[in-house]
Amino acid sequence: MPELPEVETTRRLIEPFLLGQVIDTIEHENNHRYQGLSNVLGRKVVALDRRGKYIIARFEEPIELIIHLGMTGGFRLEPGKHTRVTVTTSKGTVYFQDSRKFGKWLVVPQGEYVTMPTLHEMGPEPLSDAFELEAFVQDMAQAPKIKPYLLSQKPVAGLGNIYVDEALWHSQIHPEATRLNPEQATRLYHAIRDVIARAVEAGGSTLSDQSYGLLDGNPAYFQFEHMAYAREGEPCQRCQQPIAKYWLAQRGTHHCPNCQPMP
Repeated sequence: MPELPEVETTRRLIEPFLLGQVIDTIEHENNHRYQGLSNVLGRKVVALDRRGKYIIARFEEPIELIIHLGMTGGFRLEPGKHTRVTVTTSKGTVYFQDSRKFGKWLVVPQGEYVTMPTLHEMGPEPLSDAFELEAFVQDMAQAPKIKPYLLSQKPVAGLGNIYVDEALWHSQIHPEATRLNPEQATRLYHAIRDVIARAVEAGGSTLSDQSYGLLDGNPAYFQFEHMAYAREGEPCQRCQQPIAKYWLAQRGTHHCPNCQPMP
């Protein structure tokens, strides 16, 4: 599933087609996952933002178009067999592809996210000033199992399976660790910021299923920097012991049993 780096890369790539432009046409499948899109026809996009894993188009009128890429959603410059939404402005056309059909587009009154609890209760952006070390350390002191808690989006926004595994590897914390001490929480804080920043710079991660890619279909590059995720059985780059995979909270979880021992 696309996470913050992939969603931010997507936002930047489609921005030239949408920002400051009037939506001339928007065509979509007749599906409950695409609601209210006719309300943005003929309206000008005045901002194209991202919050966690959501892209948010804002208009001169007090409405917003919320886009969630789901598990396999992404934009291309050409239509394909999995095209679900087509958006045209004077700058051109972009095609939303989604092979597994978990993506969601929804038009809502400005700032009204009550029907989207994950977005409504989301924590601070990891690269923003709002993500404060002191507050994070205090939060982690009471944290339940750390990986599921980070995936909840409440302590910090935008992390999913890939980048939680990576941040925990870099900070040498087991995915099931609880109630982190200040030293652990500080390591994790800096690991999150570093991993996310480098992943955004690399355009995100394109995995083996190739579901996420750039507008032209080419892959991104951060997958070549993974230290834990999808490296089961390969040597840990720190201690050379094999990376292990197991299931935690219904998520495939990768870690080094030697560098990240069970607490």
